[in-house]
Amino acid sequence: MTDRSSPAPLLLWAVTLLLALAGGFAGAALYDWSGMGSNNTRDYLLAHPEVLPEAFEVLQHRDTLARLDPLRRELETPFPGAVLGNPDGTVTLVEFSDYACGYCRHSVEDVRALIKENPNLKVVMREYPILTEKSIDAARMALAAAKQGHYAQFHDNMFKMGPPSDETITAAARKAGVDLDQARRDIAEGLFDQQLQANAALAQQLGFNGTPSWVVGNDVMTGAVGKDRLAEAIEKAKETATS
Repeated sequence: MTDRSSPAPLLLWAVTLLLALAGGFAGAALYDWSGMGSNNTRDYLLAHPEVLPEAFEVLQHRDTLARLDPLRRELETPFPGAVLGNPDGTVTLVEFSDYACGYCRHSVEDVRALIKENPNLKVVMREYPILTEKSIDAARMALAAAKQGHYAQFHDNMFKMGPPSDETITAAARKAGVDLDQARRDIAEGLFDQQLQANAALAQQLGFNGTPSWVVGNDVMTGAVGKDRLAEAIEKAKETATS
């Protein structure tokens, strides 16, 4: 029996599965040269269904890299000022966030702890307001704060203030030291709309439809995955950067 831990058979099984989904197991006949014709492949998969998650994981990882690599430069280049941690850091964590998102709020402390533990961590913040109309207002104000050099303060204050509203957005900006008159002029002129559209386009290309969503190195994650999972991905990215 072939060793199922070998990457080549895993990929073969995964491709066979996709062919089966697209056009039935007859498509697996294309792989008769491998010694695993369609009937043999079907029998093996039925006898060893535990290989299916592994096969799909391999395919999903390859698909993720194929989508991620062409976007990496744009993805890791922040809107000027919309960055936490070390702006010149050698490892980049990208977060897609919405101020109306409770999971994003819960993740603030995780990101703060990761920054403290990793002096070379750059956190690129991508405003992705998808939950409420006021999320969009808060995102625009966040970018206005970034333009004035007050992004981190506004970001923290906004999450502390609670769900976005006219009152909480104004209070968070004022507490952060934002020049509100200038910010409102910039927002009225539509200075930040293109950036929000670019963030949404990146999210769609990466398959993100919720917040928070994360990219670090070759890891793409969605949800409040927790500090340990993010730390693991950061360490992997460090190893890749030095190898």
